[in-house]
Amino acid sequence: MIETLRQNLTISLPISRVRLIMKSSPDVSSINQDALFLTTKATELFVQHLALSSFNNGSGRETNTLSYSDLANAAEETEIFHFLTDILPKKILARDYLETLEQMQEEDADY
Repeated sequence: MIETLRQNLTISLPISRVRLIMKSSPDVSSINQDALFLTTKATELFVQHLALSSFNNGSGRETNTLSYSDLANAAEETEIFHFLTDILPKKILARDYLETLEQMQEEDADY
């Protein structure tokens, strides 16, 4: 029981980086150590949840890998991760983008 508690209290993310990100906000003047620890732990748990969800629903399950496309699909297809679609957009080939751009320009020219 104590070992499980210790594992839950340990964190993997560097606290100094989380502090730096938090201080980058103009609204933050000082950061309480407890708040910093809790924010770091919550961030770690969120990233773990995102990775596990992406892995379990992704294509890399057979090869035991997690890819960017798995993360992008999770962001697009899972409602709780939908806010990440701007950060994790689906990758498209340049030729597909250029074709889409041409179609949009043709549609604009028709009007």
